[in-house]
Amino acid sequence: MTLPASSPSDRPPEGISLEELAQAFAEVMGKPPGQRTPSGPAAAPVSEAAPAEEDRKGEAAAAVEDRAEPETVPGPAPEAEDPCPISPRSIFEAMLFVGNRENRPLPAAKAAELMRDVAAEEIPLLVEELNARYRTEHCPYRVVSKGEGYRLALKKEFTPVRVRMYGKIRDARLSQAAIDVLAIVAYKQPLNGEQVGRLRGKPSSHILAHLVRRGLLQTERSEGRRRWPLYRTTERFLRFFNLRSLDELPHSEEPE
Repeated sequence: MTLPASSPSDRPPEGISLEELAQAFAEVMGKPPGQRTPSGPAAAPVSEAAPAEEDRKGEAAAAVEDRAEPETVPGPAPEAEDPCPISPRSIFEAMLFVGNRENRPLPAAKAAELMRDVAAEEIPLLVEELNARYRTEHCPYRVVSKGEGYRLALKKEFTPVRVRMYGKIRDARLSQAAIDVLAIVAYKQPLNGEQVGRLRGKPSSHILAHLVRRGLLQTERSEGRRRWPLYRTTERFLRFFNLRSLDELPHSEEPE
């Protein structure tokens, strides 16, 4: 354990401890080693020395005794309460913060699967608790329900911050060919590149790659032996068209 540092005036000469210094002084004063010098008028020893000299001796011995007292080592400070203990709520919040590779909302069933002793039916309660805390602490974000799951989202009044960081999504310009490919994937997903080209009537791999770069489409691997990349729309696609889910896509003129 580390002792608290002493001030320069309290330090004995280098290489000598306070106990050794007190013993040497006692020997110089003619007292057996280890004998403590009593203080106070009633306990003063009888001596032929002058009263002033006796007083000086008593004061010097008392000073050495004071310095020879063992230093008090402070005990460990009490541990502060953890402001974010490990709990189902904090673990679920961490999952929302991390997200997933596909940038999709976190389903309740998936969250419950990754936690111990938590059922999918308990996830909505965790969402309510988190949002209640966010409101109390005036956080700029909240947990929202998106399609089949949940995600962290900025409040509307903080949308300018996102626009400043990433730019306006609606500023993106899409060619008619890109819009055609995007429509095919949106209504028929998931599709591989060959299926998109066949439905469109011409190769579309370069357009698909462009839409993936723009964040409007994403890829996943199929389960077959050849593991074709399959294309799906993204959360950004929904925001681009101001949709809450794919169920809001218009179906009156659904492509064949």
